Amino acid sequence: MPVIDLPRPAADPVRHPESASAPTRSKRAIMLLLLTVFLPGGAQIVAGNRALGRKAVTVTLSCWALLVLLLALALINRNILISLFAQSWVQLLVVIVLMALAVGWLLLFLNTLVLIRPKLLAPGMRGIVAGGLVLAIFATSGILGYGAFIVNEGRNAIQSIFARGPAFAPVDGRYNILIMGGDAGSNRQGLRPDSVSLLSVDAKNGHAAMISIPRNFQNTPFPADSPMREVYPAGYSCGNECIFNALYPTVEEKYAHLYPGVKNPAAQATVEAAEGITGLKVQGYVLIDMAGFSGFIDAMGGVTVKSGGWVPYNAKKWPNSTVNTHWFSPGVKEFNGKQALWFARSRDFTTDYHRIRRQQCLQQAMMKQFSPQTVLTRFTQIMDAGEELVETDIPQQQLGSFLSLADKARQTPFKSLTLGAPDFGTASQKFSTYPDFGQIHTRIDELLASTNEPPASKPTAKEGGSAKPKKPGTAAAEKTAPPSTKPDGSPITEEYLVTLEQIGRRDLISELVMNNDQCSVP
Repeated sequence: MPVIDLPRPAADPVRHPESASAPTRSKRAIMLLLLTVFLPGGAQIVAGNRALGRKAVTVTLSCWALLVLLLALALINRNILISLFAQSWVQLLVVIVLMALAVGWLLLFLNTLVLIRPKLLAPGMRGIVAGGLVLAIFATSGILGYGAFIVNEGRNAIQSIFARGPAFAPVDGRYNILIMGGDAGSNRQGLRPDSVSLLSVDAKNGHAAMISIPRNFQNTPFPADSPMREVYPAGYSCGNECIFNALYPTVEEKYAHLYPGVKNPAAQATVEAAEGITGLKVQGYVLIDMAGFSGFIDAMGGVTVKSGGWVPYNAKKWPNSTVNTHWFSPGVKEFNGKQALWFARSRDFTTDYHRIRRQQCLQQAMMKQFSPQTVLTRFTQIMDAGEELVETDIPQQQLGSFLSLADKARQTPFKSLTLGAPDFGTASQKFSTYPDFGQIHTRIDELLASTNEPPASKPTAKEGGSAKPKKPGTAAAEKTAPPSTKPDGSPITEEYLVTLEQIGRRDLISELVMNNDQCSVP
């Protein structure tokens, strides 16, 4: 009986490309490459080791499920998410997971290349597959590896900036943090914090108040438990040499030994001085190096404020002149770091109190713009700038709760109070030189209570959020608006102000720029 040869079933071209046509092999190569990009493990399931493919697909689907869960958590309560990822061990875990995924994905691509079997491809297609493979690796494993690097850099920066130890609890429902800004210039002995503010934040809703202490504040008392109380039992009162910003270098030079085991005795003494002035318990401090301030602003992408008056700054001398004063005009300004620093520190033709109000405005603008989106998109720049900018005794364990509070605080303009003019009389009344601490404590109590009041139908504070209850003898004097035009009726210009300085009319310039403390956040 004759034997009949039955036709053999055609070999699967996906698993056995040897018998497939050249166009089929090319399509197969592209398909396997795309599967590894969009469904890691898919190429192994259809053309290689199915067990390996299933494990890879399980990991892939688990990662997607985790991302969906994190997205849902961010939509429901992102404060929990912020607090979680602020923890050092979570950051380390993220670094390890990202690196493992990057390496695993890379190995899958290499295995996919073996499955593609480039020798079976047409010469032109080999180049296309090789180029596509390199691009795919960069777009997947490369991004994951770079992400691990960024997270690790941020983790190292956070560990270098923040202190070790447990988080602290709020006092009377508030966190009180002293913010000091200064530098150690070549013409100075030690660091002098020229900008000192006490930020008080409600621990539940994030409503904040900023209490500014003028650099020339005198007769500062110290709490009973402060080592400086023994040195200055009647307060830091020795005349003009004992202004508030002189305390920091004085402790550095003479009294650091009174604070054994304290990382920064001068900062701790300044914290105690702020407690003596305000009557509030201060839980921590942030010392900002003004030399690094401009870099931090640049890392944030700049800062935007609305200036109410002309603000001077120094630059190149004008042609055929010894005058090097230039001017920021009124209006909305998008400052880079250097410009923001000049705006915050300028006091030519005005007073310390003018720049204090502008500093409060910049602080409000930075808080508003320092959003989670800014942190994510500029994470590396901000962390790098932060290492050069900040010293603090705030523990790293506090970072999560503070980031959550900062996100709440930026949604509501903070109220502010200056312990001097214009909130306590005029500059000529010298409240900062001869302070009434009972009056200060009363106003601070009212300020903190007002932060939890519902918004009024009409603003009760000037632009910038400054809270100014008007009390007999303490309210700010009503300002007369400065002239906005020249004597001939034309608008004031930078050239006009420069000309006034050239002819020695500094008195007239002071009148024209008396409102440069007015500032708001657009």
